[in-house]
Amino acid sequence: MHSAPERGSAASGRAPDVRGKWWPLVAITLGNFVLLVDVTIVNAALPRISDGLNASFTSLQWVMDIYALALAALLMVAGSAADLFGRRKLYVAGLALFALASLACGLAPDAGTLIAARAVQGVGAAAMFATNTPLLMAAYRGRDRGAAFGIWGGTSGAAAAVGPVLGGLLTEYVDWRAIFLVNLPLAAIAVAITLRHVQESHGDRTARIDWPGAASFTVCAGALTYGLMRGGEEGWTESGTLGSLAVAVLALLVFVVVERRVRQPLLDLALLRRPTFAVLMVAALLLQAAAFPYLTFVGLWTQNILGLSPVQAGLAVLPLAGTSLLVGALGGRLLQRMAPQLPVGIGLLLVGSGTLLHVALLGDGAGWAALIPGLAVSGLGVGMAMPVLVSAALGAAPPQRAGMASGAVNTFRQLGFAFGIAVLGTVFAAALHEAGPGGPGRTIGAAYLDGLHRITLISGLVALAAGLLVLAVVRRSAADAGGGAAGTPDAGGRTGAADGASAAPAREGAPAGG
Repeated sequence: MHSAPERGSAASGRAPDVRGKWWPLVAITLGNFVLLVDVTIVNAALPRISDGLNASFTSLQWVMDIYALALAALLMVAGSAADLFGRRKLYVAGLALFALASLACGLAPDAGTLIAARAVQGVGAAAMFATNTPLLMAAYRGRDRGAAFGIWGGTSGAAAAVGPVLGGLLTEYVDWRAIFLVNLPLAAIAVAITLRHVQESHGDRTARIDWPGAASFTVCAGALTYGLMRGGEEGWTESGTLGSLAVAVLALLVFVVVERRVRQPLLDLALLRRPTFAVLMVAALLLQAAAFPYLTFVGLWTQNILGLSPVQAGLAVLPLAGTSLLVGALGGRLLQRMAPQLPVGIGLLLVGSGTLLHVALLGDGAGWAALIPGLAVSGLGVGMAMPVLVSAALGAAPPQRAGMASGAVNTFRQLGFAFGIAVLGTVFAAALHEAGPGGPGRTIGAAYLDGLHRITLISGLVALAAGLLVLAVVRRSAADAGGGAAGTPDAGGRTGAADGASAAPAREGAPAGG
């Protein structure tokens, strides 16, 4: 099915029609907003989901984790498939799959069905996320491209702020199932606008998809996440735990062998031999792992112990997203002019410092207001570091690998969230178990606080270590790669900063909770 030619699109070669040229931006931004909101919209609903489905703590971890894991595992291969089969086609297919999976989530009769549906949601989200940037690249040029990416990136950042609050509103005043069902009309609108106004575009149509690499990468990520969760629940020497971790190691070795031998790899491992690029991937993973996953358990504390409503619990964590969005909006251009190790490294140090403030301020009798200082400081760090990560990674890679670099940094970000939920959930669960039968007799409230102290301490130290690593290793990317750190990849994956779109890659990394 072919849409009518887009009036005013860059591809038409005609004078732009101001009345219609922004419809592609509306379609793409709407889909991007929905998929990013679904990373955090679940947070405020977790206690109600637990009650409604009689879900265990581990099941709640999987409800959060499986979405980010599927998104991370399939993001790079989705980008390759989009180049080959058509970006608009894959975007629409992703929207449709996302909507159907959302319906299944909303109707789920038990925790297992909900987890499976969330995994399918992640598959659809990967198709949507992988096609966002190239579709915008194909639709706009010059000043229009810069404006389009500014709006798209700002909306991405807003998703982090809107997710918990929207989830709280729907959970409290409708039902927890509404947090998934609300996706259906939004996805339908995005599909309709896309089919009517977005032009089809392709990448290299002679390329081949690296299916063995995609399969081994997916198995590695899934087995590692499962092993981390099972280890915390069943023990680290339990056969299932050891088996899962062994499968993860084996799959990683297979992935490395495949990527070294295949002609068109999913990830060119030579990129990881560039110190700047490799450290930026570590920074992307650890920033996402340190800044966001612990908020899931903060949400459980505010509702289960402090007695906050879902709406109040969503508002309680708003300072992080609000501050990061404000910093990105007001200081984005200044941050892009700096050597990348400064905003990324200092941003990580601020994330670590803010997270460690929770250890000091969340004492006996503490209320939700004790969260504000730490969340505000962490938000300042996220607002500094996150927007620069993508542009820095693009600058640290050769121009012909710009698309791969962008996909890699977003993949590592999502993996950071997935691994963070798994690791921190294991630590938090251990603290709760100590309050149960056979434990030292602490109250459940004390156990929750102890768990929060442990996970925020880990998150803070991880962020501090990552910040110091970035400051020590990363250098100005343009000098390393011969490309502009602020350069924007065009529709073919090349970089350049001559068309007024220097803010584009910066916005791709806008804070998004996951």
